[in-house]
Amino acid sequence: MLYYTPNEIASIFADSSQSKAQTPFVKFALMAIMGGIFIALGGVLTVMVAGGMPVTATQNIGLVKFTAGALFPVGLIMVCIAGADLFTSDCAGMVLSTMQHKTSIKQLIKVWTFAYVFNFIGAQLVAYFMAYKTGVITLAPFSDYLNVLALGKLKYPFVTVFLKGIGANALVCLGTWMGYAGKDVLGKALGIWIPVMLFVTLGYEHSIANMFFIPAAIYNGSDISWCQFVFDNLIPATIGNIVGGAVFIGLVYGYIYNKK
Repeated sequence: MLYYTPNEIASIFADSSQSKAQTPFVKFALMAIMGGIFIALGGVLTVMVAGGMPVTATQNIGLVKFTAGALFPVGLIMVCIAGADLFTSDCAGMVLSTMQHKTSIKQLIKVWTFAYVFNFIGAQLVAYFMAYKTGVITLAPFSDYLNVLALGKLKYPFVTVFLKGIGANALVCLGTWMGYAGKDVLGKALGIWIPVMLFVTLGYEHSIANMFFIPAAIYNGSDISWCQFVFDNLIPATIGNIVGGAVFIGLVYGYIYNKK
């Protein structure tokens, strides 16, 4: 076959997560920092291209949203193919490996915690140094797009952001799952691209992506406080991401395709 079956994917995904859980701390930290960097670079690309379409936005906002959705997946494609680590895909992967008794609950919590912290560090490296300090996002129309995007993520109540977080990471983990189906780089990239494009176009909330978008807007002078970012977006998005990835992909597919 030209691709792996769902039964095979469940085992491959779980084995990959087991390997991450056994990776020495410094190496895992570097992998997670790179994961945050790659996702943030996908965010920079989105701002530069979708943000450079202000006229189109007034006439066809759907096209701008789709453009953002079509471009942002390069981040996750780099994470999966280059060998970095991402908290949100770990939400499903570590559940799969724990259900197959390849990792423990303690290892699951450890991987989730360290991945989240070091993804944040990686995202800030890009947001501050590679986006703000280089001037890439400081000029209109890119700064305007980023400001509107960031403020838009803070206007919803907790429950709405939580639900959008579920949708985002269910699709991100599905993208990772489908990426494991590919037996070559093109197949992996296409498998990842489809669900991630969908979540971005629909405007769902991905905690690691937001670790780039909102802080980048803050560095650039947006009227947003760090407390607003954390409490109005990051916390509900993160909880939703855990539910979306761990429950809707990890537990469901773990139950369906667990050999025992």
